[in-house]
Amino acid sequence: MLKGVLLGFACFAAFAISDAFVKSIHGTLPPYESVFFGAVFGLLALPFIKSRDDAWREVFVARKPALWWIRAATGAIGNVCSVTAFTLLPMAETFALIFLMPIFVTLLSVLFLKEHVGWRRWSAVVIGFVGVLVVLRPGFRHLGVGHLAALVCGLVAAVSVVALRMAGPHEKRLGLYGAGMIGPIVAGGLLMLPGFVWPDLHQWWLLAGYGLLAAMAGVLLMYATLIAPANRIAPTQYSQMLWAIGFGYWLFGDHLDWPMLIGIVLILGAGLFTLVREEQVTGWWRRARML
Repeated sequence: MLKGVLLGFACFAAFAISDAFVKSIHGTLPPYESVFFGAVFGLLALPFIKSRDDAWREVFVARKPALWWIRAATGAIGNVCSVTAFTLLPMAETFALIFLMPIFVTLLSVLFLKEHVGWRRWSAVVIGFVGVLVVLRPGFRHLGVGHLAALVCGLVAAVSVVALRMAGPHEKRLGLYGAGMIGPIVAGGLLMLPGFVWPDLHQWWLLAGYGLLAAMAGVLLMYATLIAPANRIAPTQYSQMLWAIGFGYWLFGDHLDWPMLIGIVLILGAGLFTLVREEQVTGWWRRARML
C-alpha cells in the first residue's frame, strides 16, 4: 500500500512539473499548438497502458461510443483551457480553481445521476464556492480569460468523471486514454493551422517535457491505483499545490496574498473532503484523471 501512495505522490509531482513546462512557454506558442504536440507526445504512454488482450484499434472505440466522444471532447476542451490558464495565471491560483472538480462532480451527479447528497457534501460545496469568491474577489481585482479557462477546465473534468460513472467499470483503459489524447490532437491540430508557429529548439524541449511527463504521470497513476486503494491515492493529488507554490515563487515570480491563500485553503479543504467522501460512496476517483 505504501508503494501505491508513493507512486501517487510521484504521479502528481510529474503532472505538476508537466504544467510548469507548458507555463514556461509563456504564451509564445498558441495554446492549441501546445495541446497538439503535448498530446502527440502523450501517445507514447499507450504501450504501457495496453494489456495483452487489447487490440490497437480499441484506442478508437468504446463499448458505449457516446462515452468515447465525451472523453475526446472534454480532453480537447480541458487541455486547451488548462494551457491557457497556466499561461495567464499563477500556478497555485490555477490549481485552486481546477481543484473545484470534485465539487462540480457533486453538482452534476445530483442533476444527471439523481444522487442523494447529504448535508456534509452540500456544506463542502458551499465552502468551496466561498473559497472561489475569496480567490477571485470579483469587483476588487481584474478577472480575465485565465480565470474562466481554469474554471472551465475543472468543469469539463467533472463532466468526464460523471460520464465514466454512467458507463460503469466495463470500458477499457486503452480506449478511454486514447480518446483523451485523440480529442486534443484533432482539435488542437485544426485550431492551430491558421496561425501555426514552428517551435524553436527550446520550445520543442518544453513541449516534450509537457507531453512526456503528463504521459508518465498517467502510467504512474494507473499502477498506483492497481496496488493501493483509490481512497489512499486520492489525497496525494493535492500535493500538486505545494509544487505549484514552489514553482510559482522560484521560477515564475508568482506572489500570493493572504486572501488568496485563505481562499486556496478553503477550496482545497472542500475539494479534498468531497473527493474522499465520493470515494467512500462510489469509488469513482480511481479512473478520474488518467481515464
